[in-house]
Amino acid sequence: MKWILELDHDTLVLLVCALASLPLVWRRRHPLLVTTFCGIGTVWLSMLDAIDDQPVGQLVATYTFAALCGPVGRVVGVVGTAAGVTISILVPGGSVRGVSFVGLVFAVAYALGTSARARRDRIALLEERGRRHAEEQVAVAAREREAIARDMHDILAHSFSLIAVQAEAGPVLVRPDPARAERAFDVIGDTAREALAQLRQTLGTVRGPADDLAPQPQLAELSTLVERAGATGLRVTVAQHGAARSLPPLLGTAAYRVVQESLTNVVRHAKATQVEVGLDWSREGLRIDVSDDGSPGPTTPCHGLIGMRERMTAIGGTLHAGPRTDGAGFRVTALLPLEAIDD
Repeated sequence: MKWILELDHDTLVLLVCALASLPLVWRRRHPLLVTTFCGIGTVWLSMLDAIDDQPVGQLVATYTFAALCGPVGRVVGVVGTAAGVTISILVPGGSVRGVSFVGLVFAVAYALGTSARARRDRIALLEERGRRHAEEQVAVAAREREAIARDMHDILAHSFSLIAVQAEAGPVLVRPDPARAERAFDVIGDTAREALAQLRQTLGTVRGPADDLAPQPQLAELSTLVERAGATGLRVTVAQHGAARSLPPLLGTAAYRVVQESLTNVVRHAKATQVEVGLDWSREGLRIDVSDDGSPGPTTPCHGLIGMRERMTAIGGTLHAGPRTDGAGFRVTALLPLEAIDD
């Protein structure tokens, strides 16, 4: 440090000016450290009586730490800056009024820095909100696609399964049992027309709401499902326990689709002769049980089972499917929560 004392005044002022200004190059990376070095240089220049105007470098450093530092860093910076301003003015013989004036200038620089930080935080918040909104839109679109895919699968798989069975049986029955063959062809026509109506309704929701769209099928139309499944040769029985209740459209459609898909899987895969549909009503929920006496079912979940499980999850329900434990066949059990209806 002895060499510093041996420097002439002008050289020393030049070096101290460098200390008070050059660190500003790194002010965005190390704002508080840069403020410290600039503050030391500024106080030193004041002691050397080499400051004729406002310390621009220190003002820039104050603006920067106010804009970039966290709460603790800002407190440290404010305390250090206040101490530096006081020392640089009062020690050389300045007045308290001078401290107040310079302090006001530094306060303006600090306020501009905090304003820049608030504006940057606001922009970041808006960008984050926009990103979340875009993600929500993507998620909503994905859920809508899944819902449409489930509905189309349920409608087409059920309808075409019944049509295929009746179309295969019709020619066989034309000569020996014309009346039964006629009923088979009637089932084909009715099933096809209902499938077209439900497809129109499903695809119509993609284009937008319309008053003339047919409502989604409800659990009250279970008898139609049973009748058409019975027309394929299955013996379908329905047993209800408890007091039946009116279901909201969303729950009614979900219950209908579970029974529809379960019967479709029996017709297509189970090679069963009998299907039992159980509806167990209670205050807590509706338990739907569809069991057959055919094969034990697929080893891996098919699209229909996946769709039923997704549909139950969407309404807060549960679904279990697997081989029967009380004999041959397959069982699908769904539980729809009904507590919200009473609230």
